[in-house]
Amino acid sequence: MRAPQLNLYLERKVKKTMYDFNEWVSSIGIVYFILAIIIAYFLGNISPATLISKAANIDIRKKGSGNPGTTNVLRVMGPKAAALTLVIDILKGVVAVLIGRYIGGETLAVICGLAVFIGHIWPIIYKFKGGKGIATGFGALLALNYVFALICLAIAAIGFVASKRASVGSLLSALSIPILANYFMPNYIGLLTVMTVIIFIKHRSNIKRLIKGEEPKVSFKKKEETNES
Repeated sequence: MRAPQLNLYLERKVKKTMYDFNEWVSSIGIVYFILAIIIAYFLGNISPATLISKAANIDIRKKGSGNPGTTNVLRVMGPKAAALTLVIDILKGVVAVLIGRYIGGETLAVICGLAVFIGHIWPIIYKFKGGKGIATGFGALLALNYVFALICLAIAAIGFVASKRASVGSLLSALSIPILANYFMPNYIGLLTVMTVIIFIKHRSNIKRLIKGEEPKVSFKKKEETNES
């Protein structure tokens, strides 16, 4: 296909996609569309790591790495608190997707999954300082397509077991999202790839430490660390 023909094809494709999207938004109502996204975003703002640590008179943002995520809770407070944090973060993603699906079908479900993921990472309630989104992103994928999500989980588990570092599992799993999306959810590969990009952005410090060989291994004993994966 020659360049002019390719450009014309892409232009028509984009116009059709935008038309279909506008028709879809009109069919469910713009108010419900926006409301669902806002609800999903603020669900993401709920920080179990912060709330659980506060109940124990601990400020998780001032302990360990300062990251309000499962790994830091594990290091600072131990496995029970970490497990509770993990479950709640996963449920946030599941609930957000179910809300989107109920209100507007699969497309809104995917958008709400991305919204809850972003809400977890950049929560307005906590001055846009949140976690790294792995558990919440997994919950969203689990509700969207459980086979897709479980394959991502298996990849993360292999990376973690092989390296004893949570960040390795997280990054490998994130890297697999666009590849798996191309097979399981090809219509939403663009939106799901955004999730991968954000995860890599949030793991910049981990990547630097991995390159330097300074990334700490995960221990299931209750202790404080200075870095978090």
